[in-house]
Amino acid sequence: MDPIAIVGLDLAKRVFQVHGARADGSIVLRKKLSRPQVLTFFAHLPACVVAMEACASAHEWGRAIRELGHEARLIPPVYVKPLIKRQKNDAADAEAIAEAALRPTMRFVAVKSESQQARAMIFRTRDLLVRQRTQLIDALRGHLAEHGVVASQGVTNVQQLAAAVDDVATSLDPLVVDLSRLYHDQIRDLDGRISELEKRVLQEAKRTGVTARLMTMPGIGPVTAMAIETFAPPMETFKRGRDFAAWLGLVPRQFSSGGKPVLGRVSKMGQRDIRRLLIIGAIMVVRRSTRKGAPAGSWLARMLARKPRLVVAIALANKMARAAWAMLTKNEDFKVPVPTA
Repeated sequence: MDPIAIVGLDLAKRVFQVHGARADGSIVLRKKLSRPQVLTFFAHLPACVVAMEACASAHEWGRAIRELGHEARLIPPVYVKPLIKRQKNDAADAEAIAEAALRPTMRFVAVKSESQQARAMIFRTRDLLVRQRTQLIDALRGHLAEHGVVASQGVTNVQQLAAAVDDVATSLDPLVVDLSRLYHDQIRDLDGRISELEKRVLQEAKRTGVTARLMTMPGIGPVTAMAIETFAPPMETFKRGRDFAAWLGLVPRQFSSGGKPVLGRVSKMGQRDIRRLLIIGAIMVVRRSTRKGAPAGSWLARMLARKPRLVVAIALANKMARAAWAMLTKNEDFKVPVPTA
C-alpha cells in the first residue's frame, strides 16, 4: 500500500468512514469502521495527518488519535460542505474532509484539553440554567398579567409578583395562586443552583494567571475571562488583535466587489459566547461612563459625544477583544489608555 499522507475521518455514533489519500490528493483507501475498530486501525497506521469535522466528540477523538502519534486537525463543517461532490453520504463526507485538510490556506480548530472541556461544561450549564430561569419568569409574568398582576421585567422584580400572589387583596383564583407558587419555587431553586455555579466559576477563574490578567480590564469579569480561556484557541494563533476580533465576529461584514469596499453590520460569524459576553461587558462600561462621565479627551468620551450608545458598545467590545489579545500575547495586565488633549 502506498504511504498515506492524510486521512479524512467522518465521525458518527457507531459507523465511521475513513478516506486515505496521498499528498497529491489521490485516493489510497476507503474503509468503513465500527466504533471499537477506530483506534485499532489508527494504532497500526503509520503517522499521518488525521482530519475531522469540529463537531460533537471531535476533541475527544482528536486527543486519542494524537496519543497514537498522528497529527489531528479539526475543520469547521462550514468549510467542508462546499467540497462534497453531488450526493451526500459518509464516503463523500470523508473525502471532502481530506480534501479540505489538504488546502494550504485552510483554517483549523485547536483541539481542546479535558480541563478546557470541563470548564466549558460549567459555563454552558450556568448559561442553560439562566435561560431556564428567564423562561420561568417570563411565563409567570405572562400568566399573572392575564389576571391583572403586572411587574417590571428582570430577575430582581420577581419578588413583586410573589408579594402580589400572597396578597389576599388581589383575590386571585386559588388555582392561580398554587401554580404561581410552583413557579416561584422553581425560580428560587434555580437561583440557588446558579449562585453555586457562579461561585465555582469564580474559583476556577482564580486558579490561572490568564483569567486573573483578563479581569484587570474593565468590563471583563470571571465568567467572561473563563470563557475566553476556555473557548478561544491560543492567542499565538492570531497574528494581530484584529484577527482575534474577526474570529469573534466583532468586525463589519464585507460586501466588496470591483475594487469598491462596502462594509456592513457586525458579521456575527465567530464565537458567539465570547462575543456576547464582551458586548454585555462593553454595555456596562458605556452605561457607567454615561452616568459618571468618561475621562475628558478619552476615546470613549469622543465616541459617546457623536455616536449612539449601542454603536459605541460594539466598538468598545472590538477594542476589548484586541486588548485581550495584546495582554495575553505580551503577558501584561490591562493599561488604562492615556487621554489625548
